[in-house]
Amino acid sequence: MITAIVRYQLPASIGKEECRAHFLRIAINFGEVKGLIRKQFIWNESGTAGGVYQWETIDDARRFYQGPWLAGILSRYSNYPAIEYFTTFALTENPGGVVTDLGD
Repeated sequence: MITAIVRYQLPASIGKEECRAHFLRIAINFGEVKGLIRKQFIWNESGTAGGVYQWETIDDARRFYQGPWLAGILSRYSNYPAIEYFTTFALTENPGGVVTDLGD
């Protein structure tokens, strides 16, 4: 499993509530993305937004972050996202603290 952390700077004209409304509007569009397991939509008070994604493979992630997705980010926010990829070794699920070893 791959975890990707994606961050980009929002324009000053997009505050917390505008960002939340946009994320809620587009969240359904991620339901059929090939290889995507989960996405968390994130925002902080410095005006940084983005997502924490869990992917089946690094190839699925890299493929997604090109083309239409990248074009949409650039057209809305006028800057390139910072993307970091991580191999996810284990998960802890709560309640209960169930640990899953994901291997390599």
